[in-house]
Amino acid sequence: MPIPVSTAPAAPIPAAALDDATKQRRLDRMKRLASLMLLASTVIYLFARLLESRYPWLSFVRATAEAAMIGGLADWFAVTALFRHPLGIPIPHTAIIPARKDRVGKSLGTFVERNFLSRDVLARKLQSLHVAEGLARWIANPANARLVARQAATGLAAGARLLRDEEVQDLIGRSIASRIRATHAAPLLGKSLALLTAGTRQQELLDGALTLIGKAVAENREMIRERIEAESPWWVPGVVDDKIHAKIVTAVENTLREVRENPTHPLRGRFDTMLDNFIDKLQHSPEMMEKAEAIKEEFVSAETIRHISASVWEDVKAALIRRAESPDAYHPDAIERGLTAFGEALASDPALLEKIDRWVVDVALHLVERYQNEVSQLIAQTVTEWDPEATSRRIELAIGRDLQYIRINGTIVGALAGLAIYTFSRLLGP
Repeated sequence: MPIPVSTAPAAPIPAAALDDATKQRRLDRMKRLASLMLLASTVIYLFARLLESRYPWLSFVRATAEAAMIGGLADWFAVTALFRHPLGIPIPHTAIIPARKDRVGKSLGTFVERNFLSRDVLARKLQSLHVAEGLARWIANPANARLVARQAATGLAAGARLLRDEEVQDLIGRSIASRIRATHAAPLLGKSLALLTAGTRQQELLDGALTLIGKAVAENREMIRERIEAESPWWVPGVVDDKIHAKIVTAVENTLREVRENPTHPLRGRFDTMLDNFIDKLQHSPEMMEKAEAIKEEFVSAETIRHISASVWEDVKAALIRRAESPDAYHPDAIERGLTAFGEALASDPALLEKIDRWVVDVALHLVERYQNEVSQLIAQTVTEWDPEATSRRIELAIGRDLQYIRINGTIVGALAGLAIYTFSRLLGP
């Protein structure tokens, strides 16, 4: 069979981008061209054969047309036999693709596994891509970082809309409650107070408390007066109530002032002792720990946790939806700035880039070695499940147009070979 030599110009549109109807039209056009060349060879042969006795030089034309006809027929048979039985006659070793598609699928799967999913091929390709560097430079671009952040926000917002509020709130509430229950309240409070009151800070704390008490007394003089009047017997004159009120308020204010102004006041020492004892009990007293745990459990079991979880989820959900619906209304946030900074830092660290590239290659090779046989089996199984006629048609649409060049080349090369052989035989003798 002649070796096909295609001289057609490159198609302006890749064949893979064409739909089946366009492929079929191009295939039919090439079939007509190849058939017309075979028909022209036949007509030329007949006319030359009829007129050869009158015009002897037509013997060269007849030999050329005869060889072209034979070459065209032979290649028509070869190309047609790939996809169907020529002229519908079930000649052995024809309709090869429909009859052997399962073997073709298995061979194709093995070919892909050995030549495209091999360790050496993939390793060289992945190493040449410099995945880490490309990713770093891409994500360092603020526009790309913003795109990633927007897509993440959109995805999170879509997920938030799909989730049931009650279920999420319950999950948040259980998470908060379990974290609180896992923490021993009394020792934690004791350590916090010990840290807050270390050194002279407990006296500063007392000074602050005294200031607040003094301010509260000054701002609530009238309320204290009304309270004294309400608690005193009815027969006590109002003047006496006023004096009692003045005595109480003055005594409280004088005591507060004395404590504030005197660093060695006995009340300060008693406050230190009381606070130290309270901190010690929080950290070591089983009774105090039990009371703290009871208060904590009461807090966890109350509606407070449910209100907190509902408020947290509502705020988070509303923020996600607002961000997804109006991304341009927000300035670059921490996520975008973090992505950009990460990309810049990664791009400037060759050692880290190399490590990431090695990791990518190792992961990819591990996955390929783990699943390359499954890929081969998938290809073979997919081809096996195809309908024989549909398979033949798909392949013919994909490569049939190029195969028609075999027929064209067979006609042309056959004609040239016939002319050369006939000329050589005439030169040797009659």
